[in-house]
Amino acid sequence: MNWQELSEQQQTVAKVLRHAIKRNELAHAYLLEGLKGTGKRQTALLVAQTLFCESLSDQGPCMECRNCRRIASGNHPDVIWITPDEGAASIKKEQIAYLMKEFAFRSVESGRKVFIIEQAEKMTTQAENSLLKFIEEPHPGTLALLVTEHIHQLLDTIISRCQVLSFIPLSDRAVERRLAQDGQPKQLVKLAAALTHDYEEGLLLCKEEWFAEARSQVLQLVQRLHKSSESVLPYIYEKFSPNFDNNQKMAVGLDLLLFWYRDLLSLHLNRQEEIVFEDQVDGLKEQMLSLSSDQTIRAMSFILDGRRQLDAHVNGVSVMERLVIRLGGNHK
Repeated sequence: MNWQELSEQQQTVAKVLRHAIKRNELAHAYLLEGLKGTGKRQTALLVAQTLFCESLSDQGPCMECRNCRRIASGNHPDVIWITPDEGAASIKKEQIAYLMKEFAFRSVESGRKVFIIEQAEKMTTQAENSLLKFIEEPHPGTLALLVTEHIHQLLDTIISRCQVLSFIPLSDRAVERRLAQDGQPKQLVKLAAALTHDYEEGLLLCKEEWFAEARSQVLQLVQRLHKSSESVLPYIYEKFSPNFDNNQKMAVGLDLLLFWYRDLLSLHLNRQEEIVFEDQVDGLKEQMLSLSSDQTIRAMSFILDGRRQLDAHVNGVSVMERLVIRLGGNHK
């Protein structure tokens, strides 16, 4: 992440931090709080790289110099990361004691030291109290960055000693951009963003082979519904249901099916930029000729009814049986 990307995703956060860095007026402690996947860890990394970069420009750190690379890999002596130990449920007092010991020494390579505490809400009460004393009397040149998804679990005294920067949920478009930058399949990126509205969950979904197969089967289903004169029920029994073998997966299948009909409605309303199945526009246009906007809206209401049945724990196969019949898929 660079400052431009952060500005697009978290405008207020970027403005506060860039202004403070530019004027050399950084607070001694910041609390980066917000939902998972909103860029908090990447922001902490960006701040640290900006402070230590050997080839800093107006755009931000170069990401290529020795310092930028060492910070990214967690190997810079003046940038210390604290997280729960592997397999541990909390950040312990001993970890904060180690941090304080390290910061008692002069910085190794510059006049500045940065420490970043991830999942700060997992500090034990003893660890928080140890940290409190540290941030109340900071050493010159020390910057603390605390990262949390659950600010309410931190001591009020910790919160009051930090400048709080709240991260807003990413827009679907921002999630799409990040997934695309990570090299995820283009045909899955927009679907994953629309389903999860979250970068990390979307990334996990894109990496699942099942999700690509789910998309393929939903596309086959709509083809059979609107192009075949045969009953769709055998396909539901033999192919579709075995792949969507629990209600959670079936819910994703129904959501994908809903996106298809929503795309049809977007075409009817001349809103092509809102289409999720971007690589299927020709098929959508062809199907639009045989489905009016009213019929499309009715189909969407049938799918939403099916979704409500799933939420009420109705068997997924039973839901699909009724749904495809209502969508016109029981021709024989």
